[in-house]
Amino acid sequence: MRLGGIVTSTLVGVGVAFAPEAAAADVQSEQWYLGPMQAEKMWKVSTGQGIKVAVIDSGVNPDTPSLEGQVLADEVPKQLAYGATKDYDGHGTTMAELIAGTGADGGIKGLAPGAEIVPYRITSSSLNNAKDEELAPTPMEVIKAIADSDARIISMSFGSPAYEPEFEAAVKYAASHGKLLIAAVGNEGRDSGYIDYPAAYPYVIGVSSIDEKSRISDFAQSGRYVDLVAPGENIPGYCKPSFDQYCHDLVGTSSATAITSAAAALIWSAHPDWTANQVTRALIDTAGRKWPKDEPTATAGYGTIRPRSVLANPNYDAGEPYSDPLAKENTQKGEKLVTEIPPASASPEPSAGDSAASQGAGGTAKDKQAAAGSDDANAVSANASNDSSSTLWITLGGAAAVVVIGGGAFAVLRARRAN
Repeated sequence: MRLGGIVTSTLVGVGVAFAPEAAAADVQSEQWYLGPMQAEKMWKVSTGQGIKVAVIDSGVNPDTPSLEGQVLADEVPKQLAYGATKDYDGHGTTMAELIAGTGADGGIKGLAPGAEIVPYRITSSSLNNAKDEELAPTPMEVIKAIADSDARIISMSFGSPAYEPEFEAAVKYAASHGKLLIAAVGNEGRDSGYIDYPAAYPYVIGVSSIDEKSRISDFAQSGRYVDLVAPGENIPGYCKPSFDQYCHDLVGTSSATAITSAAAALIWSAHPDWTANQVTRALIDTAGRKWPKDEPTATAGYGTIRPRSVLANPNYDAGEPYSDPLAKENTQKGEKLVTEIPPASASPEPSAGDSAASQGAGGTAKDKQAAAGSDDANAVSANASNDSSSTLWITLGGAAAVVVIGGGAFAVLRARRAN
């Protein structure tokens, strides 16, 4: 799917769709990561209450049973509200449910069911209606607006291979206003040679995908801007705009991004006085991995999210509030680090435990080699089929020209983590 010049990680269903009312418990049973992550235990400490997550996507349907009362449509500025609650294909609604769904009537149970969703639809080439595409806001407009709002987390399950200066400026503006930005790295396969934007912009947490055995998904892109991994395979969700049934086995870095956004909401809700830097540091420090924390890999970054490790430790030290935990990769030569403005107010751990979160447990030797950041690009064959693409892709105006004309600069900008 392309959202206005940006490619979104579209959720693609593999298998048979089923009606939630006909199989109430089945949808949540397909959310295989809830048990290993010990969601029930986490919810006794935090449900994400008090945290607003802005979902920039294909729009969000607020009328599904699982999202009833969870969507704050009235908080979207009028000039940016076009189509915000009219999801045209189900992608944005799935992301919202994975973050904050209540599970009502057997629907998807979000990892942060106490959080609230602020929905945005951005312009997309997937829209057949020219008026829709014209009136929907751009990602840059939306991010700037969110920066000036009280939403704390910006979840972006979309991407584009093209660098856009205006987009980067909007990201930096949001980061300077204390927002936590999380984005999908893309679904074009490990050998694609790049990470999609906005995940590749400074101050954005780039999220990749793992399966039930904690193996890095073949379709997930790799590179220096991969920061964390989360569940992204065999996830239930909507693949039709009718919203009358879920589909099985959806895959993509989109779902992983939404689940990571929910994990951040759980942590921030439990520690409302923390800054985005401290939440980011908590996610990185407690991530499951089998390599040194200061040596992130090209396929898994700092490891698999484990919010339970933060919530279970009342003495966890999140470090300096205005020290960027990703400063090394967020700063470029000659560039001054963005300083977060103080707020006005105040793995999956499947049965395999940490080894699952540290990518490679239960996998083949080649899987483990690739997961550990091997230089061998062919260690695990990449499945770059569009059928596995679960990220909303957007086309950014003149961005295509950047790819064609600025090929050399583009390659330099993308060479972030090559190990």
